[in-house]
Amino acid sequence: MYRSFFKRLIDFTASLIGLLLISPVFIIVTIILYMQNNGKPFFFQERPGKDAKPFHIIKFKSMTDAKDKDGKLLPDNERITAAGNFIRKTSLDEIPQLINVLKGDMSLIGPRPLLFKYIPLYNQTQMRRHEVRPGITGWAQVNGRNSISWTDKFNLDIYYIDNLSLLLDIKILFLTAKKVLVREGINQSDSRPMMPFDGTN
Repeated sequence: MYRSFFKRLIDFTASLIGLLLISPVFIIVTIILYMQNNGKPFFFQERPGKDAKPFHIIKFKSMTDAKDKDGKLLPDNERITAAGNFIRKTSLDEIPQLINVLKGDMSLIGPRPLLFKYIPLYNQTQMRRHEVRPGITGWAQVNGRNSISWTDKFNLDIYYIDNLSLLLDIKILFLTAKKVLVREGINQSDSRPMMPFDGTN
């Protein structure tokens, strides 16, 4: 009953209340990024959702679209703005995903939505991560984030799907809040980008 009904009800209610409560922060960050990113405060990217159906994830845009003389985007570290760096470190860039949760594209808790290009590389077990809505945070994110291998991350995703419950979701929310508030476990290996998944790592 929780998986099929109450989880979605809680997601909708919590995301609506959350957006209302943090609306001042949402508006301020939007204005700042609007000015820094030439009128583009948001980043949109197509990701696979439940049953691998496409949706557009929404994030605050932390990097400009600056290009070199050949028209190619500059490296990430040259395009990220001061405000963008701050919102990443404080996880504020994830706030717009509450809109995705409100729409039903995502859940508060679930496997993180990855890129479509990875789907052909998944084995049958790894494909199971699409049995539920992707989440803003998840079991893998509170158990290592980018410091663990892709194999471990996928195993944690499947563990979540097989053990999905209200108590597990509450535990993940608590651990997520703890990590964000006290910066627990944030180190170089945890905060650097993951290497792309190649089907073996």
